[in-house]
Amino acid sequence: MFPEIKDLIPQRAPFLFIDKITAFEDKKISTSLALTGQEDFFKGHFPGNPIMPGVLLQEALFQSGAALMALKNKEGSRLGVVTRVQNAKFKSMVRPGDTLEMEVELTDSISNASYMKGSTRVNGKVVLVIEFAVASI
Repeated sequence: MFPEIKDLIPQRAPFLFIDKITAFEDKKISTSLALTGQEDFFKGHFPGNPIMPGVLLQEALFQSGAALMALKNKEGSRLGVVTRVQNAKFKSMVRPGDTLEMEVELTDSISNASYMKGSTRVNGKVVLVIEFAVASI
């Protein structure tokens, strides 16, 4: 089985957006997050019509990428800082009770930079696709 998320990345509740790792290959990770509807961000975004903020959907993929890098680098991982976000496409809204199914793939590495692409699905439907770069510091 896979290590605990808290053993791989530095984020903690209430800013932790991965519940579990569902699959891992050399350059690809699949993760998930079950939304209960009790998360604080739903209270203010938007009352009466709660929607998960897009920036938090992106953060969930960034954290998935951090978990991927930690699993690849078994000697211990360094802190990864997002340095570029591009081609983000939001295709649907995420609501309370949804489960995010995320996949991040490492597409290239140069020195301390890692380039990744990710996608998030809910019930098999794509809600976000994105490309991002991370610098290890």
